[in-house]
Amino acid sequence: MALHVPKAPGFAQMLKDGARYYSGLEEAVIRNINACKEFAYSVRSAYGPNGMNKMVINHLEKMFLTSDAATIIRELDVEHPAAKLMILGSQMQDSEVGDGTNFVIILAGALLECSEELIRLGVTPTEVAEGYEKALDKCLEILPSLVCKEIKDTRNIEDVKKGICTAVQSKQYGNEEFIADLIVKACVSIMPEETTFNVDNVRVCKILGSGLYNSQVVHGMVFKKQVEGEVTKVENAKVALYGCAIDIMQTETKGTVLIKSADELLNFSRGEENLLEMQIKAIADSGAKVVVAGAKFGDMALHYINKYGLMAVRLNSKFDLRRLSKTVGGTVLPRLVAPTPQELGYCDLVCLEELGDTPIVVFKLEGKESRVSTVVIRGATDSFMDDVERAVDDGVNTFKCISRDGRLVPGAGAVEVELACQLSEYADTLPGLEQYAVRKFANALESFPKVLADNSGLRSANVLEKLLEAHKNGQKNVGVDIEFGESICDTLEKNILDLFACKYWGLKYAVGAAATILRVDQIIMAKRAGGPKPKQAAGSDDES
Repeated sequence: MALHVPKAPGFAQMLKDGARYYSGLEEAVIRNINACKEFAYSVRSAYGPNGMNKMVINHLEKMFLTSDAATIIRELDVEHPAAKLMILGSQMQDSEVGDGTNFVIILAGALLECSEELIRLGVTPTEVAEGYEKALDKCLEILPSLVCKEIKDTRNIEDVKKGICTAVQSKQYGNEEFIADLIVKACVSIMPEETTFNVDNVRVCKILGSGLYNSQVVHGMVFKKQVEGEVTKVENAKVALYGCAIDIMQTETKGTVLIKSADELLNFSRGEENLLEMQIKAIADSGAKVVVAGAKFGDMALHYINKYGLMAVRLNSKFDLRRLSKTVGGTVLPRLVAPTPQELGYCDLVCLEELGDTPIVVFKLEGKESRVSTVVIRGATDSFMDDVERAVDDGVNTFKCISRDGRLVPGAGAVEVELACQLSEYADTLPGLEQYAVRKFANALESFPKVLADNSGLRSANVLEKLLEAHKNGQKNVGVDIEFGESICDTLEKNILDLFACKYWGLKYAVGAAATILRVDQIIMAKRAGGPKPKQAAGSDDES
């Protein structure tokens, strides 16, 4: 008979075999803090214009080469529950503002690192979390007074460009002027009069070859496709859109046909052909010159389309078809019927072009009001174009935020240092233990200029000293100058401006994540559900 081994008494006794349980300061709180600290350190070196790139290979063996924190954390499958909380805060920032994801992770990591010292000195985690929340309230109170510029008119290209440049600079340092120019042109051309700006209306099409400076903005849509028929260019075109295949109609029900003579057999297939010709003639008679379908074009249908001089384009994605219908102002029809004048879309130019080796179909609207615009990105490698696409994405999101709230604050670490200086003074007025947490919050904010200086190869201690001295003398807009040695610069003169909304939400989400992690005192992990073992990688000799 097998010997019964009793479990250790306590909480673990109640759990199933294989469950893990951690409690207390050392095991739970410090363990969580260390995990988050390590994670923050890994993305810290990617912060700012001189941030290093990370090479991430995801579970599908796709390679990403980027310094964009949102992409890094999305492709890394992080398992640690506390680090996941930080990632959730960062993802919320991404969906709210579309930029500043790295800001959230670095600040949450720095806050937790500072809290560790206080916890080891005997301050309880709850008091630290409450102190942090008090400091956050003070920060959000100070932040509006640091606004240095406000963009009132979102159609003023020069003003908006200044607001977007900094967001692009952190991804594509050196090319920010050119990329910001493309983004502003694309966004302003589709800015609606009344409703809010929709990010999805700025499309990106990446075409291999040439260089970045050959990129352009097209008012309308661009698809990497060949045309189906013989017609390759149509001007002032009416566009008919179909969600179905352009082919001989298949009947809904099955039927049996009894054919008694050769003539009947000939007439049977001819009837189908005549019907198809009538359908395509009806489309041509409605005034349509371009037929776009979401499924295949049959050979017989193509023959008639060429006969009536129509241009045929096939789109495999139903989302592309919807976007195109929005662009040309047409309706996607579910069946092959002649469109009414209301259902037809209009496009100034539909043509087949070739960029490098890639054939593209362009739907171009020359008029002022286009609903969708496309940024065509050129580049030598796919990973470079992916990085430019992320920069464009950040710029478009920044434009969306400017259209809602045009307030800008100084960048280059100026806001963080000014908040740190004012928080240190505020801490002196607090009576309880919270003053220590507020001071640590100020220390955590000072990590941003340090990171910017470190990533640019400067001595961070010297730079921070100069910054603090300037801010103590009332120079609010002074930040790190990454171009000339260990010096500081006026961010307004250099046009290094960050979104007010980006800092506002970034501070909120980072403190929320840090306070939540600090208030955890027990970790209970159930045994994993048993499932099939993951498949071994090809060429692996692991037999176990």
